[in-house]
Amino acid sequence: MHIYVYGSVCRGEVQPGSDVDMLAVVEGSDARFDPAVFSQYAYSQLKELWAEGNPFAWHLAQESRLVFADDGSDFVQELGQPARYRNWAADSKKFYQLFLEAADILAVRRDTAVFELATIFLAVRNLAICYSLDIGDSPVFSRRAFEGLGADSLCLDAKSRRILEDARILSTRGFGVPPSEGDVSAVVGRLSDVHRWMCALMSKA
Repeated sequence: MHIYVYGSVCRGEVQPGSDVDMLAVVEGSDARFDPAVFSQYAYSQLKELWAEGNPFAWHLAQESRLVFADDGSDFVQELGQPARYRNWAADSKKFYQLFLEAADILAVRRDTAVFELATIFLAVRNLAICYSLDIGDSPVFSRRAFEGLGADSLCLDAKSRRILEDARILSTRGFGVPPSEGDVSAVVGRLSDVHRWMCALMSKA
């Protein structure tokens, strides 16, 4: 058994509402680990993710820290660097579609605004992460990965960024205050810029 911590706590990006991402690597499965607290993977599953260059494999390889090992080894470190990421075409299309669906819903209704804003944040962040993987060997896994792409970064105003981040935290962890109608309208007013940015990344990679 190997237990790791990864994510924002390893990057020093902890903020109100942040959780501590935990990974348990086990033989088969282990009912002792609460799925609400731990991501659980079998050793064979992680090896498969490494072989396909999965973004999660790259995330763990760069940003996980060993907490416990029953045999004294570091399984993730021993796996080495994952294979090159090759799924940009499919992944970018998936995140782009998520963005379009959420934006279309916000254009006609607001009763699910928190969920739609959270989905937009997820789509934008994950597209940026996958883009950083596709163009080189220095992927960006920050919650604000879209701001870490140099000349290809998304220039999003601080208010819209905060609204999207808060919606993501509220949607996934129930922490925070729902956005006002004015907040939602402010983000909707910037979605055309976000759309152009996503299209530009997809045309470059």
